[in-house]
Amino acid sequence: MTKEFIYTIIRQHHLAVLATSSTGMQPQAALVGFAVTEDLEIVFDTVRTSRKYANLSAHPRAALVIGWENETTVQYEGIARELRAEQDDDTYREVYYSVFPEGRQRTADWLQLTHFVIRPQWIRYSNFNDPSIIEELSFP
Repeated sequence: MTKEFIYTIIRQHHLAVLATSSTGMQPQAALVGFAVTEDLEIVFDTVRTSRKYANLSAHPRAALVIGWENETTVQYEGIARELRAEQDDDTYREVYYSVFPEGRQRTADWLQLTHFVIRPQWIRYSNFNDPSIIEELSFP
């Protein structure tokens, strides 16, 4: 399994279930719209008043499940960081806007809106159709 293969699979989807942990280590999950870079980084937006924002700010480890149709999924674990205006993060936002063009207007209108990028640490591709395929990638 290659990064290119996983990129092709992930790019077919625009929704994922994101799992985070609260300060009390309570697991929490939310559906998010996302985009993916060629380096398999996941980009999404959220408001600063959301539980996921508070969770990722305190505990940046995150997990996602992408795709669930036809018994095929990508499980994804990584480290999240909030994109900052003063950093060179516009490239990530443009990746997101290429999937969600309306996100550009949301960013302009919603003062509490921010973006995160998650860098992968571990990815598992599972396809339970015959023949079953379960393969993993780890990242330093």
